[in-house]
Amino acid sequence: MSNFLAELIGTMLLVVLGNGAVATVVLNKTKGQNSGWIVITAGWGIAVAMAVYLVGSVSGAHINPAVTIGLAVIGKFPWASVPTYVLAQLIGGFLGGIIVWLHFLPHWAETEDPGLKLAVFSTGPAIRNLGANLLSEIIGTFVLVVGILGILANNPVAGLTPLLIGFLVWGIGISLGTTTGYAINPARDLGPRIAHFVLPIPGKGDSDWGYAWVPVVGPIIGGALGALFYASVFIK
Repeated sequence: MSNFLAELIGTMLLVVLGNGAVATVVLNKTKGQNSGWIVITAGWGIAVAMAVYLVGSVSGAHINPAVTIGLAVIGKFPWASVPTYVLAQLIGGFLGGIIVWLHFLPHWAETEDPGLKLAVFSTGPAIRNLGANLLSEIIGTFVLVVGILGILANNPVAGLTPLLIGFLVWGIGISLGTTTGYAINPARDLGPRIAHFVLPIPGKGDSDWGYAWVPVVGPIIGGALGALFYASVFIK
C-alpha cells in the first residue's frame, strides 16, 4: 500500500469513527442522542487510536496535516512528501464525511437544527471570537504534537503507541476541546466541511465558511510551534 492510500484510508477511518460519535450524540432519534461531551471525546480518542493502528506501519499515520507539517518543520519528514500526505488526508476526510452521512441517512430529516447537522461534519466555537478561537486551536494542536513526540521518544512497548496517542486526544478533548470543538486537524475539519457543502442534506443551512479558516490555520501554527518547542527543549 502506498503512503498516499494509507493516509487517505487512515484519515477516512478517523472521520468515520469520530464524526460518527458526534452524529450519535447530536442527531435526533439515534440511540445515543444527548449522551454528551464525554461520549464525543471518547469517540475521537478511539478513532485516532484505531486509525493509527490501521496505517501506522505503512505511512506513519500522520492523518493530520498539522502533524505532517510540524514534523517537516523540524526535519523529521521530507518537505517534498508534504503535499502528497496533505492531499490524501483531505480526500480521506471528505470521504469519511460522506460515509457518516450515508450511515445516518434517515436522521438528517428528523433533525431540525442546521447547526447540529453542521456539527456532525466540522467544528464550531462555543463563543464566536475568532481571535480566541484561533488561539484555542493553536494551543490544542501544540499540546497534541508535543504529546505525540513525547510518547514516541519514550519508545513504548510494541503496539501501545496508538492507544497512548488516542488517550492524548481524549485528554485534549476533555481539557481543551470545549471552546472550539478541538479540530486540531485541518483535514478532519475541512474535508468533512466540503462534504457538508456538496451533500443533499435536508435543511442543512450553510457550511460556515467564515469560520472555516480557523480550524485550518490554527492547527498548522500550533503543530509547527509544538514541534519547534519539542525539538528545541528535548532534542539535544
